[in-house]
This record gives sequence, C-alpha cells and structure tokens, in this order.
Amino acid sequence: MGLGLRVLSVAKRGLRPQLALIPCRSQRLFCNQPLVSNPLLTKLIHESNSRVKTVLDSEDNDFTFKSSDFSWDVLLTTLKSSCPAKAHLVLEWRLEKMLRDNEKDLEPYLELIFLCSKVQNIPFSMQVFSSMEARRIELTSSVFNALIYTCLSSGDVITALSLFEIMQSSENCKPDSETYNTFISVYSNWGNNKAMQAWYSAKKDAGFSADLRTYESLISGCVRSRNFDCVDRFYEEMMLSGITPNGQILESMLRGYCEQRSIGKVEELLKFMNDSEWEINVQMAEKLMGLYFEHGRVEKMEELLENVAKSGQSFEVLQQVHCGIIRMYAKLDRLDDIEYSVGRLLKLGMPFRCPDDVEKVVCAYFRQEAYDRLDLFLEHIKASYKLTKSTYDLLVAGYRRAGLSDKLDLVMDSMKLAGFL
Repeated sequence: MGLGLRVLSVAKRGLRPQLALIPCRSQRLFCNQPLVSNPLLTKLIHESNSRVKTVLDSEDNDFTFKSSDFSWDVLLTTLKSSCPAKAHLVLEWRLEKMLRDNEKDLEPYLELIFLCSKVQNIPFSMQVFSSMEARRIELTSSVFNALIYTCLSSGDVITALSLFEIMQSSENCKPDSETYNTFISVYSNWGNNKAMQAWYSAKKDAGFSADLRTYESLISGCVRSRNFDCVDRFYEEMMLSGITPNGQILESMLRGYCEQRSIGKVEELLKFMNDSEWEINVQMAEKLMGLYFEHGRVEKMEELLENVAKSGQSFEVLQQVHCGIIRMYAKLDRLDDIEYSVGRLLKLGMPFRCPDDVEKVVCAYFRQEAYDRLDLFLEHIKASYKLTKSTYDLLVAGYRRAGLSDKLDLVMDSMKLAGFL
C-alpha cells in the first residue's frame, strides 16, 4: 500500500465525528459576536453560509490577505468559537483557490494543515494531504508533523501514533527532531508529565539532542505538574549544553520558584535576567508581588520597582509593581508610606483605580481611625477612580461604626448622585 493510502486508511479508522462540519439549520442563530474588531470577521459572521466564499473572493480581489495585519490564524480561531461551520468553509475556500491556481509549492499546503489544527479539523487536514498527493507534491517529515499536531490538538492520540508509525517505516519521511518535539509539547500542555518525559527519552534514543523548544516544553510541563526537581534538572541540563533560555522558559522558572516560595532562587533568577537584559512581563510581576506580599518583604518590592523603572519596562509592569507596594503598605497600616506611594504613582500619570486595592487602603485608614486623612486620600484619587458600590458600602459601614454621622450623610448623598441609592 502506498504511503498516501496508508495515511488515509489510518485517518478513516481513527477519526471521530466532528461537530464543526455539521451545518446548523440557521447559522445566524448560533453565531456569537466576534471578540476582536476585524471587518472581514464581522462580514463573515453576519453573512449566510452560502455567501462566505463569495465574500472571501471579494476580499482576495481587494488584496486583504496580503496585508501584514491580516492573520488566518486569528480569523479561523475566532470563527471556530462563534461559527464553526464557517471556519470550515474558509478552509475549503483556501484549498479550492490553491487548486485553481495550480499551486505546487509545499509551504501553502503545510500552512493549511497547521490551520486545521487551530480549528481541530482532522478530516480537512487529510483532504489537504490528498490534494498534495494528487498533484505529486513531494511529502516530507514536516507534512507528517503538521498532521500529527492537528490530530493531537484534536485529542486524537491514536491517529497521531499511527502516523508516527507510518513515518518510522517510510523511506523519505522519517521522524525528525520536530516530530518528537510535537509530542513533547502537546503532552506538556496537557500536564501529562510521564508521557512528556517518555517522548523526551525516545527523542534521545533516536539520536536527537534537545533544543530550545524541547526544554521550553519540558520545563513548563514540569512546573505545570509541580515536579520541581525535574524543573531544576532540565534547566541545569539546558544551561550546561550552552542553550540560552527564552522568555517563556524564564517565566516558567519564575513561576516554579514562586510556587515553591523560594525567595533565594527567585533572586538568583532575577539577577540572571537583569544581567542578560531580560524584561519581566505582567504575569511575572504578578507572581513576584504575590510572593513578596506573602512574606511581607516590602523592601524587595521597592527594590523590584527601582530595577524595572531603571530598565524602562512597560507601563503595565510598572503599574503592577506600584499597586502591589501600595497593597503591602495598606496591609501593614503604614499610612505615610501609602500616601507617598499613591502620590508617586499618580505623578507618573498612572491611575490608581483597582477597586480591591482602593478598598484595602480605605480599611487601613479606618483601622487607624484616620478619617480626615481618608477624606484627603479619596480627594486625591478621584480624578482617576470612580467609587464603586462596594467602596461606597465600605465607607458607609466604616463611618456608621465610628459614629460619624456627618461623614455618613455626605457619603449617602454621593451614592444617590452616583445612582447607587
């Protein structure tokens, strides 16, 4: 049996029915509004199924798909969540256009198979494979890797393993490093630490060394499964092999150290990142501030703020650190430091408007019975923060408990003006 026929035979045995291919009686009743602002996406959502390809033809004539801002990935993944049948029609249109243009290059077909993985459409990926065979386009390991990834993305492990076996017995499409990386990556994302490491061992047994993508999957997978001994082992192994970690690996390492509550290891990693001129992102900042908050290490928060300010990091990261410091001072009832930190934040043009943080500060003032200072604080932030109902309720309860009827009356009047009473 030829290689192509074996693939299609395996696919037919392994495939399960795919709901995405079953059209709705009335697609408009089942299409949710898109989550992103995209003119083409909006058109496709509101058009009937029968007009989807006509709309795509029109956009193709207008060179929409040649724009650097256009992404098939975004279009298809968003359509999948709102109108699955239309996502399938878009894939059909792309293949039909390639066949009309007598496309012989491998890359467009490879891209189309990967797009099938985004919408978990295994049957259509096999249709693309058949079209390649019919045009005698040379099959490569990359084609099989794309098919395997599509199967795994759809949860069809049996078909993926069958494709791997076909690669092993083929002459020209043997499993390569990326084949093993595909299995390692998917099992990492699934949190299946045992299977992930088994495929890593298989990769080494096949004569392939670990690369950056391998270590990224291994480290993130071990952090996800809280196997921290293996996290340290793989990170050390990577560094000894001369591979420089990327941002994703550093974020995984930081998350792992924070989950272990190891400030020492966190400090070592931050020093490495600083020396290597790596920036921290919002997720890293959130983890760091959570760790320092738990340990009451406000001096570490201030040190982090100084470092991220010096390195010119993003507005979002700076704001995250500033607000974390204010939250810490509120917990400690350090009113002078709260007021200094809020003033420092506002002077930089950053709003202090997280309701939870504002309410923590309000509680600190109430605990210290500093009612006039609370008034000044609220006046100070009013340009950037509109009091929520929960904040008003907190003020009402606090002033009532303190027996401050005049302040209570003012708050009640403000609630009426805000429409909360």
